[in-house]
Amino acid sequence: MRGSGDVRGRRAGLAVAVVSLLLALSGCAGAGALGASGRTLVIAIVSNPQMEDAIALADRFEEANPGIRLKFVSLPENQARAKITASTATQGGEFDVVMISNYETRDWAANGWLENLQPYVDGDPAYGGGDFIPSIRESLSYQGSMYAVPFYGESSFLAYRKDLFAEAGLTMPERPTWPQIAEFAARLDDPESGVSGICLRGKPGWGENMAPFTTVAHTFGARWFDENWNARLTSPEFRAAARFYVDLVREHGQPGASSAGFAECGTRYAQGQAAMWYDATSMVSTTEDPSSSEVVGKSGYAPAPVLRTPNSGWLYTWSLAIPKVTEDKDAAWRFVRWMTSKEFVHQVGETFGWNRVPPGCRLSTYEIPEYRRAAEAYAEPTLRGIDQASQHNNISAPVPYRGIQFVGIPEFQDLGTRVGQQLSAAIAGRITVDEALRQSQEYARTVGEAYQEDR
Repeated sequence: MRGSGDVRGRRAGLAVAVVSLLLALSGCAGAGALGASGRTLVIAIVSNPQMEDAIALADRFEEANPGIRLKFVSLPENQARAKITASTATQGGEFDVVMISNYETRDWAANGWLENLQPYVDGDPAYGGGDFIPSIRESLSYQGSMYAVPFYGESSFLAYRKDLFAEAGLTMPERPTWPQIAEFAARLDDPESGVSGICLRGKPGWGENMAPFTTVAHTFGARWFDENWNARLTSPEFRAAARFYVDLVREHGQPGASSAGFAECGTRYAQGQAAMWYDATSMVSTTEDPSSSEVVGKSGYAPAPVLRTPNSGWLYTWSLAIPKVTEDKDAAWRFVRWMTSKEFVHQVGETFGWNRVPPGCRLSTYEIPEYRRAAEAYAEPTLRGIDQASQHNNISAPVPYRGIQFVGIPEFQDLGTRVGQQLSAAIAGRITVDEALRQSQEYARTVGEAYQEDR
């Protein structure tokens, strides 16, 4: 397959486009500045609980590395992605270390925006580069070298209330299909008790409703583009997937589904208001958190439901990379190494509890007895989902792009959000599924034609 990373003209266009974005963003202190007691590394990260734990432990790094001070720029995902993209693409040098995902890594490496980290990994046997889960390591590699190293990784799976299944006389199959899940949702839907049969994202966004929906589309045999970059959003397979998703969430999903995303579904499931929830494996930080969840210990975790493909779970990882323009790359690597090391996993577990450990990156994490006990219900399903996530297992027809729950091209941030808005409108009942797909096809056709011109 010819991946999107081969389309050099599109990358160049992206670099030019983000210049104006950078100018619109508020500035921050230059990276690598000298602090009162030595060099200060400026680190741009996404704000979520796992990253907050890293910030809380940062003084341990500073104590072990005299002369290096850390300054974190922690922003919500959309803001962080825009700011990091703008700075890295234009070689602005605002950040010494950046948090990116497998959506960006390969293209940014091909563009020459990132430092090749493979020499650092290979030169430090104790770091254990071979300990990374293979699918995660591959997703962060370009031409055989890692250009980012993972902080945590995830796939997707289905959480379900074992107690409600038992009361209804239902048994979750070892490998459920989407038609089976729809049947279970109908049986378990209980509006009078405030319990929906299932929770699925309806909130528009390329990283919101498009993430779970795209896995559904792929396992239904659909694809965003065929191998010649022809848009396929009105194909019979894509239409069947969209109708299934919309009907399921409208008939047996949560109230206000068109505006519910990961956070809203997480809250609803944790409060006992949904019988099933299909989403990221990182959901366990919500479902199994005794401080906020009313269903701790009541859930089973099944593989992502399928239809035509052997697997359907997605693959995503937040990782750390060093921009090519970073001045003190050795100091930056020392921080990156610390935050992605085996030792850091133990620091988090021993300090905050083993249910707070960043999951889905290192095989050795799943061998820690304390973690295995804390994560007994979900450790193996998470590891299995990540290990099995691949285009070969998840997409039934050839595609010119990489990605399972996204299309790995720069334009997908806009395209996916536009299509997500159409799908959300169909869930809300403002338009029909066919109307949503006709408009979505036009958006995708414009993007595909640009790639056809570059061939």
